[in-house]
Amino acid sequence: MGRKNRNRQRAQQDRDGRPEGKRNRDDAGWGAGYSEIIKENKLFEHYYTELKIVPEGEFEEFMEAMREPLPATIRITGYKSHAKEILHTLKEKYFKEVQDLEVDGQKIEAPQPLSWYPDELAWHTNLSRKILRKSPLLEKFHQFLVSETESGNISRQEAVSMIPPLLLKIEPQHKILDMCAAPGSKTAQLIEMLHSDMDVPFPEGFVIANDVDNKRCYLLVHQAKRLNSPCIMVVNHDASSIPRLHLEQDGKKDVLFYDRILCDVPCSGDGTMRKNIDVWKKWTTSNSLHLHGLQTRIAVRGVEQLAVGGRMVYSTCSLNPIEDEAVIAALLEKSEGALELADASADLPGLKYMPGITSWKVMTKEGQWFSDWSEVPTSRHTQIRPTMFPPTDPEKLANMKLERCMRILPHHQNTGGFFVAVLVKKAPMPWNRRYPKSIEVCPLMDGMCYCSFSSVTVLHIDMKCSVCYSPPPPKKMKLFGFKEDPFVFLTEDDPIFPPIQAFYNLSPDFPKLNVLTRTHEGKKRHLYMVSKELRNVLLNNSERMKVINTGVKVWSRNTDGEQFGCAFRLAQEVGHMLFSLSPEMGSIVLRYLPDPQDLDAPQCPIDLCGWRGKTSIRAFVPRNERLHYLRMVGVEVFRDKQGKRKDGSTETQEGSTKDAAGLSQEADLLEQEGEETEQTGSESNTNDTEPVSSSCDGPTS
Repeated sequence: MGRKNRNRQRAQQDRDGRPEGKRNRDDAGWGAGYSEIIKENKLFEHYYTELKIVPEGEFEEFMEAMREPLPATIRITGYKSHAKEILHTLKEKYFKEVQDLEVDGQKIEAPQPLSWYPDELAWHTNLSRKILRKSPLLEKFHQFLVSETESGNISRQEAVSMIPPLLLKIEPQHKILDMCAAPGSKTAQLIEMLHSDMDVPFPEGFVIANDVDNKRCYLLVHQAKRLNSPCIMVVNHDASSIPRLHLEQDGKKDVLFYDRILCDVPCSGDGTMRKNIDVWKKWTTSNSLHLHGLQTRIAVRGVEQLAVGGRMVYSTCSLNPIEDEAVIAALLEKSEGALELADASADLPGLKYMPGITSWKVMTKEGQWFSDWSEVPTSRHTQIRPTMFPPTDPEKLANMKLERCMRILPHHQNTGGFFVAVLVKKAPMPWNRRYPKSIEVCPLMDGMCYCSFSSVTVLHIDMKCSVCYSPPPPKKMKLFGFKEDPFVFLTEDDPIFPPIQAFYNLSPDFPKLNVLTRTHEGKKRHLYMVSKELRNVLLNNSERMKVINTGVKVWSRNTDGEQFGCAFRLAQEVGHMLFSLSPEMGSIVLRYLPDPQDLDAPQCPIDLCGWRGKTSIRAFVPRNERLHYLRMVGVEVFRDKQGKRKDGSTETQEGSTKDAAGLSQEADLLEQEGEETEQTGSESNTNDTEPVSSSCDGPTS
């Protein structure tokens, strides 16, 4: 590779944190660049013209939209108490400041809410990433977006990527699996929905977020950690063979079946051409042909682990029916009535989409078409499979109701292209229900074990027949990537907890058994907490799955606290859960309660963990949240191109605000506080003497 290409690749990796060519399906379309790529692909146009997925007379409009940059979209974190304040700030300040501006000859349109997203919590505008980063007129807005994203109050996410979690209809008690979760924007939505009731810090449900790529799992961890949930676990497995987990209930182990599954599979990504414009030159039908089998295997594994009565959303950012309707049709046929497509047409009022198609053809990369499997020559059988074609039986095809699938076209609401289908499980899958899971003694026929008949031998392998079949010893799970620190729960008599319980005046029924550390030996630097249900999952599946991260930090060791009777201070991540304590010295929680009469003040409660010394009180505020809290109390702080901090109102020569001098000094104090960086909760990468936690690199625009 030449020096120029290597430098270009490094620059690309520095720019968005991933190797060039690795497309991020969830990130919002904040950027262009790539001006050297011509947005033309004749094979693409020929293929989709022939398939007629675009309504008659709209194809030119469709292609024009595909060539335009994708609008910027943001989503306000719905379950956090500050959501209304963030929305108010956006609408009354930043949106008003940017509308009608003209940058590089482009008029900035007033941001608009996505009509189909609830409570005006998602917005889009025609601002591009390049304009946001480069224009001095938008500098404050850009820094606002960056700081609020890092503090978890805003997610920058493509509009169509927000659809699948909404269609899952999540409730706080649901057990949820996200099969192909990285980089985690949809996972964040799932967590938000799980915590829809802010008065319940530990919902009964949980989210298990999986990804096959070990490195991308850490992107997933970063997204999840911003939300400070004890109900999320990140695991690292091939989704097509993700292990079946067990739970202990009433002293017996039961198989874990999920109430909701998000199956957002890897795809060719031709719906992302507006933001990933390298797809224009790389697109070919062979991409879809190669991915169809993997997509089907992942979807099959998903429905196997779905509870009867549960919902699974299958989605891709591809417009190709080989990756879309063909996979759904194969699933429905295999299920023999156990699955049905749900009608989601009324679930998102305002969303424009095209119904799924029932007729399509298969084309090779050379442009050769096949309408039916019978037409495919033997030499092509390894590339083209029967499941890529629609069912030939008209009655069977009609019963599938493929028109209930939803295809979002870019020109209808100025979005990316997307496909989504909602499946409901009505009964166990046929290969799971024909025979009992296990038997003690195999039935005999005429004094002979009927397992000896070849016609049933294969079917008996999963039945563990004690007469004729001995299961092989279990294989040790192969682990790849970084080795994680262990997850070690406190025991009933652990000596570390009584001083904590006494100092913080915790009730006797506090779930201390849900508290864990990341080390077997030595001093415990941090204590984390998971929900009761995730503890059950961890304890009963440690040999079956590779856990990357779980738990929210509750306490961090602080040796200064030993003089007050407790060596652990509260972590900011859970201040809102334990706000009632007020010890005379040491770790405290500072709580602001809104005054409904003072409309200029924040109208939501604010909790900050702090420290009460002999002569002073200070707050522990993570660096990525400092600007957020200052903004909440009316001080706009941003940095100029040289990295110097400025306040939003009139400045003195010293750079502080005349009418907010005290708060500016507070900002200086906060920035002088040390900060602790932590990677994936690992004990070995933490610093227990610093007062600030939860800081790591996130997406920037």
